[in-house]
Amino acid sequence: MNSQNTENITENKMGTMPVNKLVWNMSLPMMVSMLVQALYNIVDSIFVARVSEDALTAVSLAFPLQTLVIAVGAGTGVGINAILSKSLGEKNFKKANATALNGGFLYIASYLLFLVLGFTIVKPFYASQLKGGSPEIYNMGVQYLSIVMIFSMGIFGQFFFERLLTSTGKTVFSMISQLSGAITNIILDPILIFGLFGLPKMGVAGAAAATVIGQCVAAVVAFACNMKYNHEIDLSLKGFRLNGALIGSIYMVGIPSIIMQSIGSIMTYCMNKILIDFSSTAAAVFGVYFKLQSFFFMPVFGLNNGITPIIAYSYGARQRKRMLKTIKISMGTAFVLLLFGFAGFELIPQVLLRMFDASEEMLEIGCLALRIIGFHFLIAWFCIIAGTIFQALGKAVYSMVVSIMRQLVVLIPAAYILAKTGGLNAVWWAFPIAETMSLAVSAFCLRNVYKKIIKPLPEGRE
Repeated sequence: MNSQNTENITENKMGTMPVNKLVWNMSLPMMVSMLVQALYNIVDSIFVARVSEDALTAVSLAFPLQTLVIAVGAGTGVGINAILSKSLGEKNFKKANATALNGGFLYIASYLLFLVLGFTIVKPFYASQLKGGSPEIYNMGVQYLSIVMIFSMGIFGQFFFERLLTSTGKTVFSMISQLSGAITNIILDPILIFGLFGLPKMGVAGAAAATVIGQCVAAVVAFACNMKYNHEIDLSLKGFRLNGALIGSIYMVGIPSIIMQSIGSIMTYCMNKILIDFSSTAAAVFGVYFKLQSFFFMPVFGLNNGITPIIAYSYGARQRKRMLKTIKISMGTAFVLLLFGFAGFELIPQVLLRMFDASEEMLEIGCLALRIIGFHFLIAWFCIIAGTIFQALGKAVYSMVVSIMRQLVVLIPAAYILAKTGGLNAVWWAFPIAETMSLAVSAFCLRNVYKKIIKPLPEGRE
């Protein structure tokens, strides 16, 4: 397809479609697919909980390193998405193609890094959290996490090809990719965990195998969709060479996002160490909380994935009115989504916990924990959308600063102090305390971005 046709396709959708329709056209498929992703994460833990509470704890303790894999994949994707969408907005199709190919190289390098880490750090990682505790939790955890990291090529391939689809507005194909992976995982989970249809009973190793197989299926589907439908980007390797300047641009946006999400790994690792001192059940509750909150947060992250290229394109095309309308719609949508999360955590925590075969001890700890943590839903919607705006406009460092302050400067010290002074029940208040600080810093940074970047743009068309 020639560059004129490509320009017309991109312009017709990203530059001229009514903003209300464009936001939903871009975001709804991503929101649905992310909701299914969250659902299969929950289903994964529900099946693991049927094995034992120790198995649930083992999988929960893997979360910091799993989050690190996702952080590198998603953060690199944020950089690719922002640079590629901005290039399309500027009608610079040569740069868009080069961005895609250099991004592919970065994903291959990222997988090789985690392949090595999968063979080297999993055992000391679990040993440091358990402090010589349950050998059963240790063995199951090492099994699970080793498989997830060593075979992480699927998730990196999935991230790469799905980001190319979202960058060019083809979010419905990204949804199809994610749905294919999620459905594969959900089908394989009980089969591999419990040894159905004559297959060996694999336990938590089966859960890990189902996860990586699902990721590989999603990557293959996303690749096929790019080859057949994504005419805006040419993935031909003819004449390809690494471009240091482009890689630097990708990481200038992506590294703050990687750091921001990696901070979540440090936070969960530290929280696990704080909670395991009370009991393994407390750590399991924390793991269940993360699975449950993802069900409400994942659609908001899908919304983020949808609006990032719209905001970046509007910035490149210098269309302030379209950008501001996109931001307003997304903030209202995010608030409504997380209001449902708040209601769920406050009104039916017992129902949510019983999905994971919660013991009486887990119910006693977990109901109070969910009700306290639930307050942060009322604040988080603004902070998440603000972070997306920063990343789309090339100011991802603001998101990084907010995340560092929230999770490392405030949350972990607050949790440690509350654990020492008020016991386990007091620890959970660290979450709403940290989110309140995040709101203040996010609002300050967003005001700065509006004055320096958004306001000087011409109004453009709506």
